[in-house]
Amino acid sequence: MSTEEFKINGDELLAKVKQLIHEGNIRRIGIRNERGDTVLEIPLTIGAIGAVLLPTLAAVGAVAALVTNCSIVVERR
Repeated sequence: MSTEEFKINGDELLAKVKQLIHEGNIRRIGIRNERGDTVLEIPLTIGAIGAVLLPTLAAVGAVAALVTNCSIVVERR
């Protein structure tokens, strides 16, 4: 398993999370604020697609509205 971290602003957050989900080899996505506190953690399973992710993406959109700068921590298989 490997881990990556992306530093982005709140405006780019939702688009980046959607991009990562479509890559398909992601096990977990964590969103951290500027201080490094985890704001949201999204476990992704093989079967989690489509309508199952809609509430999660809505939560990511809400977080994006609240943060200016954040980082996404991606755990890959």
